[in-house]
Formats: sequence, C-alpha cells, structure tokens
Amino acid sequence: MTTVQETYAARVAAGTIQEDDAQLAVLPQLERLRAELAEPAKKKGFFRKAPEPPKGLYIWGGVGRGKSMLMDLFVDTLNVPTRRVHFHAFMQDVQSQIHELRKEGVEDPIKPVAKRVSDAVKLLAFDEMQITDIADAMIVGRLFEQMMDAGTVIVTTSNRIPDDLYKDGLNRQLFLPFIELLKHRMVVHELVSERDHRQDRLSGEKVYFSPADSAARAAINTLWDELSHGRDETHTLHVKGRDLVLDRYHNGMARATFYQLCGQMLGPGDYLAIAEAVRVLVLEDIPRLSRQNFNEAKRFVTLIDALYEAKVQLIASAAAEPEMLYVEGTGSFEFERTASRLREMQAADWGRVE
Repeated sequence: MTTVQETYAARVAAGTIQEDDAQLAVLPQLERLRAELAEPAKKKGFFRKAPEPPKGLYIWGGVGRGKSMLMDLFVDTLNVPTRRVHFHAFMQDVQSQIHELRKEGVEDPIKPVAKRVSDAVKLLAFDEMQITDIADAMIVGRLFEQMMDAGTVIVTTSNRIPDDLYKDGLNRQLFLPFIELLKHRMVVHELVSERDHRQDRLSGEKVYFSPADSAARAAINTLWDELSHGRDETHTLHVKGRDLVLDRYHNGMARATFYQLCGQMLGPGDYLAIAEAVRVLVLEDIPRLSRQNFNEAKRFVTLIDALYEAKVQLIASAAAEPEMLYVEGTGSFEFERTASRLREMQAADWGRVE
C-alpha cells in the first residue's frame, strides 16, 4: 500500500503540486490515520471493551494553503468505505433526513441518522467545517458523538480553529461541548504557511478571455480542473431567509454563468454573500451590455463591486474586452468604473494580502 508521503512525493515529482513545508508537516498525521484505518477491525471480546477508533484529524488554516488538496490526496490512498463531502452539503442532507423522520413520528431522529452514516462509511472527510446556522449548531454535537462512538473516523478542514466555530452564535453556550468533543476525539493541526497556492497558480495566468468562444471555455476548463482537482458540488448560501445555490463549488471557489448570477432577481445582499463565501469566482459568458439588458448590467456592476471590495479573484469570459462591453445607452458612462475594476482584477498580484 502506498503511503501518504509517497503519494505526495509522486505528485510533486509529476508537477501537479508544489512542495510546501507546512503541508509536509501534516503528512505524518494523515499517514497515521491511513495506516490505522487499514488495520483489520478488532472486535469486542468477552472480557474487554471494543477498541477505541483512531483519533480523527482537524486541519485548519488560511485559504489557499492546500487543505482540500491534502484531503483529496489522503482519500485517494484509502481502501475503506469513505464519504468525501463539503461540510455544508452534509449538514443539509442531515437536516433533510431529520425532517423526514420527524414527519414519520420518530421522536429522536438524530440516532437513526447517525446510524445510517456510521453503517455506510468508516471515514467521513469534510471540507470547510463551519457552523453558522443555529439548527446545525443544536444537533451537531450529538450527531458527531454518536457517529464517533459507532467507530466512524472524521477528518475535516476548516478556516477556523475549533474554539472559533459558531463564534458569536445564538445560544453558543449550548454548542461549547461540541468544541470540547472535537478537541478530545481529534488531533487539531494548524497548517501554517505564508503561501496561497491558488494565488500562486493564477499569478501571471490569463484570467479574462474574450471573445467567450470555445477556446475561452477550453482555457477556463483547464484552469478550473487544476484549481478544483476535478471535484465540485453544489453549495447553498442562506441570504435573508432565502437559499442561493451555487451549482459548481469547491473549497472556496465557484463557477457560474452571467445569466445564473445576473440574469436572476438577485440583489446586493446576494452578491455580498457570494463575495464572502468565495475566494475565486469563475464567471462565464458575459454578454455585451446595453439598454436591452439594462437590469442585468446593473446587477453585474453590483456583483463586480462586491468582488472587488472583497479582493475575490475573478476568472471570466466575455463578449468583449472590459472597455467595449458597455459602449452605449443609459449606464455606459457609469460602467467606466466597472471596466477599470475588471482591468485591475486581471493583475498578477490581484487579491494578494501583504
């Protein structure tokens, strides 16, 4: 069986990833887990308790440090039943199952949900653990404890240290036992690196493609596959009681068309939520703008303003260069600022925090 370190070294040699000391430092913990999970399960004996499952792993650190890449690499080395899922998507699924069980009259639906998960997988690999919803906060402690007690091992990434999860949340004192559970049942490892590998990957790359033709789509497909490692899923943002669904999302990166984000009835709050949730946005098929699509143009301006202020990196395909997107009609003069911002956002060092 290939070790995690050997797999990492092979990908460095192949040029698919760049070696990073901070990433190297977490490999022994991932290899510990791989080796422990590969061991045959020890059963409970007549005179002894069932053995404790391996300690899980909580990897936290800044965006772009390679947490999700390491998670994917780790999962690729395993030969046990595994579920690799974005944390938010997992909790949405859990909430849906709980809702259905309550409709069936089940008094404590968390138990059967936890059992379903633990019966199906040996390892749960979560990306981007964060708790912002009070409904999640109130069930996650019991859910995780029951899954762990049943032998499910959890590995997760997060931008936050465990003590900062659900920070300033409503009734947070009820959530604190979950934090202690994480620290007791998981090894907490900070990925400390000065490098943002996503910025390194985009530095010097062309990120604005015009016209929005088949060549532009092919170039964007290549960038997206490299950044997302060929993995993406839907991601739902909650905005003022509504759900805003990003159809393609992975580790702080989203991909959408102009129509999906600007052809719908979205407003400033939606665009601020997107800018907060993503560090890289791929926006495809921006059309020429005029009085015929004035409302879409206004939304586009609002979206770019939100991305610009949040220092989000933009990869885009458009019908024309920024200065030629909106050349006549009401709003064309005001669009000059947006065109300037689109130019600035193409710079090699855009979005870098010094």
